[in-house]
Amino acid sequence: MTTPALEVRGLRKSYGGVTVTQDVSLTVMPGERRLIIGPNGAGKTTLFNQIAGEIIPDAGTIKVFGQDLTRQPVSARAHAGVGRTYQIITLFPRDTLLHNVAMAMLGVSRKRFEFFNSLKPQDALYQQAHDVLHSVGLSHCVGMKASEISYGEQRRVEIAMAMAQSPRLLLLDEPFAGLSHDERLIVRDLIASLPREVTIVMIEHDMDVALAFAEKILVLHYGQLIVEGDRETVVAHPRTREVYLGA
Repeated sequence: MTTPALEVRGLRKSYGGVTVTQDVSLTVMPGERRLIIGPNGAGKTTLFNQIAGEIIPDAGTIKVFGQDLTRQPVSARAHAGVGRTYQIITLFPRDTLLHNVAMAMLGVSRKRFEFFNSLKPQDALYQQAHDVLHSVGLSHCVGMKASEISYGEQRRVEIAMAMAQSPRLLLLDEPFAGLSHDERLIVRDLIASLPREVTIVMIEHDMDVALAFAEKILVLHYGQLIVEGDRETVVAHPRTREVYLGA
């Protein structure tokens, strides 16, 4: 039997009297393209933060390719193959694109233990970072600062940083947020080009783009999983129309 890429069981998190995830359970198989939707405040990003290790759940378990990571730190999850992007861009604005990606790679490299050896532009790590930026169509501006490129290009850098760590499970938190129509098409094609060896779970509000991407969709509402299924099932479900589509 194939081991799931991601297995979440009974995940629960509360802040005071507010419960932000309520016994959420889901299974994502290797190579799957999964979409999570729901209105603002539904708990989508909080769910991602728990999977990525930035928030420790009050109850429940999180397994990635069979490894229990429920109480493991972010660094351990990166080494287990979990990569992610953020709803709000988190680049080093004064550093070059090349350095941003190299630093992401350093997080899972043995070089991070070489305290007395500073990174140099000729290091293999930088060549690998250049190759990753080329793969997302940004080889022409590797030496530019992150603050000097467009918002859409910054989104692509974030995906490059996540992919530079060779993830097996990639969490994309609203990768199309704030993009123009043309930029959305570029990022859409970039995500579609990622190899099937990478399992993708995505949060997104751009339904036209997101529904075309997803093979299976789940709907969160007030921290609860209320609908799960393929595109046709979820879009037609009365609960989806009630809480998300406004019908």
